[in-house]
Amino acid sequence: MHTISASNAQAAATHPDWLIKPEDANALNPKIWPRTAERIDGMLSIGGVSVSEAVAESGSPVYLIDEEDFRARASSFKEAFHGWDVFYAGKAFLSKTIARWVKEESLNLDVCSMGEIETALRADFDPAKIGFHGNNKSIDEIRFALENGIGRIIVDSFYEISRTEQIAQQLGITANVMVRVTAGVSAHTHDYIATAHEDQKFGFSIASGQALVAMIRCHNSAQLNLLGVHSHIGSQIFDSSGFEVAAKRTLKLLAQFADATSTQLPELDLGGGFGIAYTDEDEPATPRSLASDLQGIVKKQAEILSLDLPRVSIEPGRSIVGPTGVAVYEVGTVKVVDLEEGSRVYVSVDGGMSDNIRPALYGAEYTAVLASRASDCEPVLCRVVGKHCEGGDIVVHDVYLPGDIVPGDLIAVPACGAYSYAMASNYNHIPRPPVVSVKAGRLQTMIRRETLADLARLDVGE
Repeated sequence: MHTISASNAQAAATHPDWLIKPEDANALNPKIWPRTAERIDGMLSIGGVSVSEAVAESGSPVYLIDEEDFRARASSFKEAFHGWDVFYAGKAFLSKTIARWVKEESLNLDVCSMGEIETALRADFDPAKIGFHGNNKSIDEIRFALENGIGRIIVDSFYEISRTEQIAQQLGITANVMVRVTAGVSAHTHDYIATAHEDQKFGFSIASGQALVAMIRCHNSAQLNLLGVHSHIGSQIFDSSGFEVAAKRTLKLLAQFADATSTQLPELDLGGGFGIAYTDEDEPATPRSLASDLQGIVKKQAEILSLDLPRVSIEPGRSIVGPTGVAVYEVGTVKVVDLEEGSRVYVSVDGGMSDNIRPALYGAEYTAVLASRASDCEPVLCRVVGKHCEGGDIVVHDVYLPGDIVPGDLIAVPACGAYSYAMASNYNHIPRPPVVSVKAGRLQTMIRRETLADLARLDVGE
């Protein structure tokens, strides 16, 4: 077995300061991995299933979803936010199996496309417990939602208000709506996932007065039943300070609406965006601490404004499914590249940006371990890359892996349950991997592996 020595693979100057060479490269940090993750005879096991067994049955790469972990995280949000409505954000990852788990854990569901609605309905999810998001809902999508009894539509523009009103009138129904507002909060996230500052595509601005106008427009419509307002400040947020500002501004908006119309709206949705641990550096809050902070903030501000306490909703997605998912890849090549400031070890795997675009899209950080065996070899700094024809096809920017890593080894990347498969593509005509649930030593295919025949079936050209 070829071994890369630490002296032959000096850390490149660009590695992050927080990344520390581990004393044991086989260790699993429990805040990053699913709760059933463990090493048995050196091999990584999730849900009682070894990664080698999973690859033998489902092939590589493969996404493993820890059902026990998913249900426990869903239940913890439900219990911590007792008295509030918890909507699982389906955009993080949705399948019929996930929709069934969400239903069985008594959560509501947040969707943002006709496809997500269809998936939920095929899982017999109660449409009355579904909220429909999106900044550009088409007439067909709104009609589909209303015809199928979707519980609420979160309107995002005056065009959507008019469309929803007209379709509801045609169907002879009253549509429940919430108005999406921008609270002007600068969440400490990448610009692509911060959604409450003014210069972006979502919602009606509170600061400009547009939000209040939209609310009154809905309130005055005979076809619309305005439930309240919705705010979402961003994603991968680790503290409650941004939510505190958003809650104050949205509750003040509800008070202004009550003054203008003599009507107090019953609901407030503060969205989601609660962060998870992708690396050792991340320190996410627990559902219990989040609930304590947010419930206290809303109660205090409602008292200050002399408002009845509204029924509040939150929308965790990543924070439920993200830590439950593990991507498993097979190593294809290992290459040491000499640089002026040292050298870097490139470990190429059989997946990449087609099954996880986040590192290429906005520099998302992950970690990884050698999963198919334990190793006593000294760790060396590596970059895990994919097989696609792009220099930016990176799975893990910087991680310490054992110096004896070789082709045929399996690598596992944790925290891949959210926005990995959900954002997957067929770049380079590579079929998407399967998603498999694991529980008590059993594997169950949730989404089968795509085949070349699947790709060819859509290509109808001569």
